[in-house]
Amino acid sequence: MDAPAQKKDFAWQPLTPEGISKFARASLGRLWVVQVVFALLVASSVIWFLQTSWFPVIAKTAHNFPEKAEVRGRKLVWTGESPVVLAENRFLAVSVDLKHSGKARSPAHVTIEVGETNIKIFSLLGYVEWNYPAGWIISLARSEAVPWFGAWSPAILALAAGFVAGTLLFLWTILATIYFSPAWLIAFFANRQLAACGSWRLAGAAQMPGALWLFGVVLAYGFGWFDLIGLAIGAGLHFVIGWVYLVLGLLKIPLHAEGQALKQNPFAEPSDGQPNP
Repeated sequence: MDAPAQKKDFAWQPLTPEGISKFARASLGRLWVVQVVFALLVASSVIWFLQTSWFPVIAKTAHNFPEKAEVRGRKLVWTGESPVVLAENRFLAVSVDLKHSGKARSPAHVTIEVGETNIKIFSLLGYVEWNYPAGWIISLARSEAVPWFGAWSPAILALAAGFVAGTLLFLWTILATIYFSPAWLIAFFANRQLAACGSWRLAGAAQMPGALWLFGVVLAYGFGWFDLIGLAIGAGLHFVIGWVYLVLGLLKIPLHAEGQALKQNPFAEPSDGQPNP
């Protein structure tokens, strides 16, 4: 009778070294499906954060706009008070300071300051500014801003989710392309059964534990467990976790047959019971 065929490993979860190692022998399509699921998971945490922490501030800002305000001819026509903080929480603040005098700054992690000719966004590393585009007419009247934001909020969240997921998928592709060569060399010298294409898939799957960590970091930041510095450190650890799991996954790749034979005790009795010559 023929020996029963060996059951092929099924790669389905990239959260343990053993599970990650199976993606070295899985199809590229399976890896992409798993990566899309994890990218959407991280994107969902970002959507939750925007909806609970930023969007209430933006909605309140729209309600605090005056009845007559618009950007015309690359200049803001503002009939309300200035400088003034329109809305804020610990994560986001929106203020109007026509001359950028610094009298409407907020301790929020991100501050959007609307000026007469540009917008400045202040955060941990300083600020960036954006000049009003030529030829644009942007109404900031309360009667128009409130319904506009209410109507476009779902579309903005969907675009944010697509941007986050797409950025992560692109980033993981770049990281796998960078990591697979040293990973394959390590496996080669360690006598592991790993081809170059399998090394690329292994490197791609090894990013998923870091993605789950990133999901938790965004949630923890949204709950106020740490500030923007903690968010930056937590996001940076996503890369370190990927390297750690890549190495652990490599250790779970089977040895070549020669390597397994070398690991056996040369003085032990053979499996057929015959003594060694």
